[in-house]
Parts: sequence; C-alpha cells; structure tokens
Amino acid sequence: MSRYKNKWPKFMIVATGVFMSTLDSSMVNIALPTIMKEFHRPMAAIEWVVLIYLLTITSTLLFWGHLGDRFGRGRIYGSGMLIFALGSLACSVSTTLFLLIISRLGQALGAAMLMSTGPAIVKDSFPREQLGRAMGLIGIAVSLGLMSGPSLGGFLIEYFSWRSMFFITAPIGLIFSILAIRFIPLAKPDSNGTIDWAGAATWAIALFLITVTLAHITEAKWSPTTTLILFLFGGGLISLFIFIEKRNPHPVLHLVLFKSRYFSMGIVSAVLSFTTLFAAILLTPFYLDRLRGLSPSMTGLVMMAVPSSIMLLSPLAGWLADHFEKRLIATTGLIISATAVLLLSTTAADSSIFSIAIRLALIGAGQALFLSPNSAAVLGSTIARLAGSSAALLATSRNLGMLLGIALATLLFTVIFSTQTGGLDMKDFRPEYSVQFIAAFKGALQIASMLGFIGAVASWCRGERPNDRGEKIKNS
Repeated sequence: MSRYKNKWPKFMIVATGVFMSTLDSSMVNIALPTIMKEFHRPMAAIEWVVLIYLLTITSTLLFWGHLGDRFGRGRIYGSGMLIFALGSLACSVSTTLFLLIISRLGQALGAAMLMSTGPAIVKDSFPREQLGRAMGLIGIAVSLGLMSGPSLGGFLIEYFSWRSMFFITAPIGLIFSILAIRFIPLAKPDSNGTIDWAGAATWAIALFLITVTLAHITEAKWSPTTTLILFLFGGGLISLFIFIEKRNPHPVLHLVLFKSRYFSMGIVSAVLSFTTLFAAILLTPFYLDRLRGLSPSMTGLVMMAVPSSIMLLSPLAGWLADHFEKRLIATTGLIISATAVLLLSTTAADSSIFSIAIRLALIGAGQALFLSPNSAAVLGSTIARLAGSSAALLATSRNLGMLLGIALATLLFTVIFSTQTGGLDMKDFRPEYSVQFIAAFKGALQIASMLGFIGAVASWCRGERPNDRGEKIKNS
C-alpha cells in the first residue's frame, strides 16, 4: 500500500530525532554537577537547565500536535529538527547560566516539534499488526540515546568542556532536517477550523506556575501563603483550560480521548512511570559525584546501566506487545521499576558501585517492559484523525512525568538535606554531611518508588485491551 511506502526511511528519520533528544537529556543530567561547580549556583538554579527544557516541551507538545494535524506532520517535524540543531549550537556557545537556560528553551521548542509528531508518523507508516514492533524499535533508539549520553557526555566533560556536548548534535540535526523534507510527505494544510491559541496559552501558563512553585518552594522568600496562592492559581488555570477545550470545536487537547479508560489509564501510568524514573536519574549522579568522588566519565559509565537494559529488552517488549495482553506486560514492568527504585533508596555511603549499577539496570528493565506495550496500547486505541493529538498527549505525559520527577526529587532532597544540616544546599556539601546526604537521597527515592507502584495500579486498571477490530475511541 502507498500509505506504507518508505516506512523504513521515515522510521530512521523519526528514530534519529528520538535519539538526539534523549542523547541530549542524558548528557545534561551528567553535566549538572560540573555546571554547578562552574557557575557556583544553588541546586534550585542549576536544575533549570533541565527544567526549562522539560517544561517547554511539556507545555507545547499539545500545540505542536495540534498544528501537525492542521498543517501536516512532515512540516512540523522537519522544522523541529532544524530548530533543535540551532538551539544546540546556541547552548554550545553560552557563557552564562542565564544564556544557557534561554538556549535550552529554544532547543526544547525543536524537540517538542519532533516528539509531538514522530510517534504519529510511525503509526501512519506501519500497519497495525507491526505497530508494537515499530514502537519496540523506537525504544532501542531511546535507549541508545540514553546509553550513549552518560558515557559520551562524561568523556566530553572530562577531556573538553560541557559545551561540547551540545555542539555534537547540531550537524546531525541539520542533515536530518533535509532528509525529513525528502521522505516525509508534506500534507495539504487543513483549511477547516482555527488554531486554539487560548487553550495552548492557558495550558503553558498553568504548567509554568506549578513547576516554578515546586522548584522554589524551599526558598526563604517563598512564604506558605505565596505557595498556596500560586498553586491555586495554577489549578484554576487547569480548570479554565478544560472549560476552553470543551467548547472549542478544534482544541489542542481532544478531551473525548479520556472517555476511554483504556486510553486515560495508559496516560496516567506513563506520567507516574517517568516521575519515578527521573527522580532516580536526577539524584544518582550527585550521589556518585559528591559522595563517591567518581569522575564524570565513570559516573556516565555507571548511569549507562539504565539505558543498556532498556536497549536489550525493548525488542522483546515490542514483540510481547504484539502477541500478548499489553496491560499485563506494562504493569509488570512498572512493578519491577518501582521495586528497583525502592532498592536504590537503600544505598549506603559505602555501597559497592556494582550493586548500584544492578539496581539501575533493574529500573531500566522495568521501564523497557512498560514503554513499548503502553505506547502501542495508547496509540493503537485511537482513530486516525486523532492520531496526532493522542501521540502528542502520550509525549506530553512522558515529559510531564520527567518534569514532576525532577521537581519532586529536588524538593524532597533539598528539604530533608537542609533540615538536617541547618539550612545548607547541595552546593555546600562536604564529606562530613554524608549521613545527611544519604537520608535525603533515601527519602526522595522512597516517595518516587511509591508513585511508581501507584502507576502500576493505574496501568492494571485500564482494563482489557480493545479487540483486533479496534474498539477505538470515537469522536462523539
């Protein structure tokens, strides 16, 4: 069929975009301790190098998916690849923390355009019976990016500079933006309807307020009253967003998608899965750097345990998703991942590096078993006309989970560490505060693990999979 023509070139272009965005994310996590040392800023400021990236992606994914349905996914994807490359180049020449954060914002806009349209392009390029396999192979691209990031990032930091990490993705992005134009069709723009500017803006502002509040709640200038007001305002904007979307005939978020428990529980479990994962990914490099004194390259090698296990198990998870009940596989994966994070929380100041790597590998194994079946289940349960919105929402759920994981882990660690050290921050760490560090590390990861188990419950509660004829979500 012509619909599936050039499916593998399209797959490679999408997989490259996934690889680049995950490579960048995993390298930046490794670089945070080095960036903190260079700029000598508190953890609440340094975390914005990651937070601004995730916040921008999370708040704009729905909008780009909306535009992809309207103007064609090929246009949005190709443009996103180019913008990502230019943003990477800007990051590589940033000389202050403020400029780096602004450049990361631009880079994130391009990444959001890739993430919002990539899964829908894959869905359109492969027949339904091969979708699980395709998503499993995308999982390999994810794991390769995550696996390469720590080791490559550690090498570049140790022998060159953290700025070199961003420079290497710029030429790749430029080349593949041209290939995207060549192989991904530029669909005729849909002239019907309008762009939902109000919904997109309300969603973005609400997420920004909630994230800023979580990130700075521990600062002295943030009184309980200020915190409560901002949370209430953010919650009010979420309610306003839902009100706007219900009355807009062409919304950025089709709320009808959530009428299916199979779909909605898949989204909820994805959010909690990535919240758990990124809490561990954020805090473990600080443990290895501050407490164990490992070099950036060695820290990167240890952190490779997560993506390595994802890469090894993703093809199996994709095959299982095509042949068995997705709910069972995804739920089992989340239980394994949450249990592994709980085991990681028992890490002591003198735990062997090998034991830490094993726990990280178990986290990755659980994530691999969850990701492909869950993605195939969510994307396979929607009609073609809503494929862009469902793919963007799935990507939004992942990035929202990352965002919440980083904000929550930072908040919990900072509160516990500050309470036990008389008001000190991570940047003030000295060896005599090892006991306090371990207490904060343990407390933050225990909460993250609990959220992972809640995600497993949500995954199981989605119910049985739709039948092969496709009890798909209808636009009613």
